[in-house]
Amino acid sequence: MIHPSYVDLMNVVNKGVEEGEEPVISSRYSIVMATAKRARQLVAGDEAMINADPKDKPLSTAVKELYADKLAILTDEEKEAMAQLIEQKNAEEGSQKAAAALDEAVNETEESEEE
Repeated sequence: MIHPSYVDLMNVVNKGVEEGEEPVISSRYSIVMATAKRARQLVAGDEAMINADPKDKPLSTAVKELYADKLAILTDEEKEAMAQLIEQKNAEEGSQKAAAALDEAVNETEESEEE
């Protein structure tokens, strides 16, 4: 038997959902897909979000992360909102870098005129 069970994992993921709301996940398939995706990230070099045993395989670590509530499964709306926030942040950082580069260029021009 798998520990934690699919039911246990689904309860952890859906714990913040109030009665009457649609659960974040409602099938084993969602658990399998989420943990498989996280396992691929771990294989690619991402750090584990828990204190995992080095002997554990990436999938075991991903399941433990999900059970420890360190791994979130986002709804489509949450994914879209997060993508927009990231896009906004990148745009702000780009504006700040452009302003800093402009300030630096102005300072260099002023310094060269003083010489």
